[in-house]
Amino acid sequence: MKAISYRSYGGPEVLEYGEVRDPKVGPDTVLVKVRAAAVNPVDWKCREGYLDAALDPVFPVIPGWDVSGVVVQPGASVPEFSVGDEVIGYVREDFLSRGTFAEYVAAPVRTLARKPRNLTFEEAAGLPLAGLTAYQVVTGPLAVTEGDVVLVHAAAGGVGSIAVQLARHAGARVIGTASERNHDFLRELGAEPVTYGEGLVERVRALAPEGVDAAFDTVGGDTLKASAELLAPGGRLASIADGGVIGLGGHYCFVRPDAVDLARLADLAEQDVVTVHVDETFPLERAADAHRLSAEGRTRGKIVVTVEWGAEPVDSGD
Repeated sequence: MKAISYRSYGGPEVLEYGEVRDPKVGPDTVLVKVRAAAVNPVDWKCREGYLDAALDPVFPVIPGWDVSGVVVQPGASVPEFSVGDEVIGYVREDFLSRGTFAEYVAAPVRTLARKPRNLTFEEAAGLPLAGLTAYQVVTGPLAVTEGDVVLVHAAAGGVGSIAVQLARHAGARVIGTASERNHDFLRELGAEPVTYGEGLVERVRALAPEGVDAAFDTVGGDTLKASAELLAPGGRLASIADGGVIGLGGHYCFVRPDAVDLARLADLAEQDVVTVHVDETFPLERAADAHRLSAEGRTRGKIVVTVEWGAEPVDSGD
């Protein structure tokens, strides 16, 4: 099959487009014909070796953890899906090798859920990692409920924009940090926008003089410190970017694959509670350009890589 892969850590130039071996379908995996795969910051961080202490690479590595596509073959012990089912997945394993930037991926069944029917494949590909991250933080350590005042950083990004929507759905008032060009986008999501940078604490306090009940940090460093300073008494703090949050009495969160949570997100998408904004798409062979754009850190919503298949029907195996 055709795929993007890299044989050593490095910059986007190490990404190669070409033939790799077809994936094997194990008993607990599902062979998915990939229609789209979202780009996440963790993809280029893995490619550059930043996660080497936690995830062993098995070169050549196919990058990508997000996917939307169509089931081609369920494994022998997988009754949950059938040939032709449209699915989404956060296909993360405990090593780097079998990613989603390919024509096919053998995805562990624990990473999959049915694709929301009202989303395109491109939109659906942007839901799993960002959506699960937001969902697991908003419903977990932040425990957002009706009446809360919630601060979400990088609120126009993939994780932040979904966190805003989930918090608003829970009945919270949401303040979101973003660049000026994304303020109207945040207002459309139901958030009150504030700009980044010097004076952030004062700008947020002008909107919430008594502090915020929950703060979702996606940036780390000074932004995390500002979040802790802005908490009301008893406020909750979580970060997906900086382990120093623990020393501030908060929670460090790393998203995990969870089929039940992903199915709940898909349901929320079908109810139009959660939408996915696709900022830009690239064909599979231009994945390096997608990685470069992601690394700039200015994306509104998601960047997505697409796999073109034409109009041929999915092989049913009959």
